[in-house]
Amino acid sequence: MKALTSLVRSTLLAVALLGMGGSPATAQAPALQEGRDYKVISPAQPTDAVGKIEVLEFFSYACPHCADFDPVLNNWAKAAPKDVVLRRVPITFGRDQWVPLAKLYYTLEALNELPRLHSKVFDAIHKEDVKLLAENVQFDWIARQGIDRKKYVETYNSFTVQSKVARAQQVAQAYKIQGVPTMAVNGKYLANTPSGGTHAQLLTNTDQLINRARGEIKK
Repeated sequence: MKALTSLVRSTLLAVALLGMGGSPATAQAPALQEGRDYKVISPAQPTDAVGKIEVLEFFSYACPHCADFDPVLNNWAKAAPKDVVLRRVPITFGRDQWVPLAKLYYTLEALNELPRLHSKVFDAIHKEDVKLLAENVQFDWIARQGIDRKKYVETYNSFTVQSKVARAQQVAQAYKIQGVPTMAVNGKYLANTPSGGTHAQLLTNTDQLINRARGEIKK
């Protein structure tokens, strides 16, 4: 009978935590330590998600760690609370050779093809060894995905796409991004992965920082 009562209490606790936008795993995680689990962004940065908690993923298609993180992040995003908005920011670290991949991201966004092709880009580069850094190779690959090559090239070379790439680099500099993948929460915090940690740990820290940001908004 005691065991049953304990089980009921545990179940009710889990339900209550989920109702508050958290999870049992997040609730049981050790308290965050600045420097180990996160950094404070100074100065804090403005966000675009009015009335929401904005989470940014800084990434590059050229990064193998970002490729490994992508399916984990996709699953996390599907279960994210309704008050959380995830935005991806492709960055170049000032490397001209990475610019075509940032332009690839924003071109797919402009053509509403990101949901279909974002993860496929990672697979093409890291599993199929397609040299998407080379523009002609990229354009040929895009055509094989059923997108009109001429329309893609026009969008790729548009002022809008070039401006978004430049803006992404400015944002990365403002956030002082030193490596990818990096998760930023509400313009205030950068989630860290502790030494020897996993992608799941990075998202656990992100979840706790989201809860912190939510509490700050309510005050």
